[in-house]
Amino acid sequence: MISFLDKKIIQLDRALRTITQGASTASRPSPADQHPECGLSLDEQKHTVGLMRINHTGEVCAQALYAGQATTAKLDHIREEMEHAANEEIDHLVWCEKRLIELNSSPSILNPLFYSASFMIGAGAGLISDKLSLGFVAATEDQVCLHIDKHLASLPDNDQRSKAILAQMRIDEAQHKEMALNSGGYKFPPAIMSIMTQISKIMTTTTYRV
Repeated sequence: MISFLDKKIIQLDRALRTITQGASTASRPSPADQHPECGLSLDEQKHTVGLMRINHTGEVCAQALYAGQATTAKLDHIREEMEHAANEEIDHLVWCEKRLIELNSSPSILNPLFYSASFMIGAGAGLISDKLSLGFVAATEDQVCLHIDKHLASLPDNDQRSKAILAQMRIDEAQHKEMALNSGGYKFPPAIMSIMTQISKIMTTTTYRV
């Protein structure tokens, strides 16, 4: 049986590894490895960096969200599903970080702030009910898929490395959404989804630049 203190230490370790560059390790090779590096203009590189920074921060938020929900989940199998999804999100985190380094850039300096906010949201949802917590996962992953679709269309045509990463992330995120709904997650009404879209714009607008 893991004690309350042990759980806190585990969550602190996860947080530090998530927001510290180079501290996490992927369990799968990056999809980008299947494609050669391409020549990007300065404007194309700047735009690609902005998009990949957004996706990296999205994975930071996902780690925090799942960590918060796993901490307060009522049922063991729900907690296990959250932890499994979080492990796949680590791959996304590392892939995006690696791509940013290849493009001579780095993750957003705002990541610690976004991690803290996302953890509190996840923990709060879990405290209310597993059904709400799973519903929030499904709604969040739906938003992520929409962002990835837009980014895939916006990336430079010859940047197959970045596109390969986002394409695999899109597959995984859609699976996480289905997992949450199939496990009994609440399906949020359009009004709530609209609010979440507006909130996500704050993250994407700021992290695109810093």
